[in-house]
Amino acid sequence: MDRETVHHLKPTIWIGKRGVTTVMIDEIRRQLKDRKVVKVRWLRNTEVDPEAIAAAADADLIEVRGRTLVLTERRPRSPGRGSRNI
Repeated sequence: MDRETVHHLKPTIWIGKRGVTTVMIDEIRRQLKDRKVVKVRWLRNTEVDPEAIAAAADADLIEVRGRTLVLTERRPRSPGRGSRNI
């Protein structure tokens, strides 16, 4: 997915004054299964750590701009060149 496509997405998750809750993380996971990409926005007076949200939702953080972040479904990582199965 390129940046133009991500730019035109509408936010589907809004973080309010309560901040990030477990229910919100569950909703992000559900939407990631359905859509593969989720755009999240939050209020100015809300403290948000985008990396913590991505880790809690088991997602990859693609982009953060202002008070908006974009998450994608985490891809299974293939073993690197240096790893060996014994």
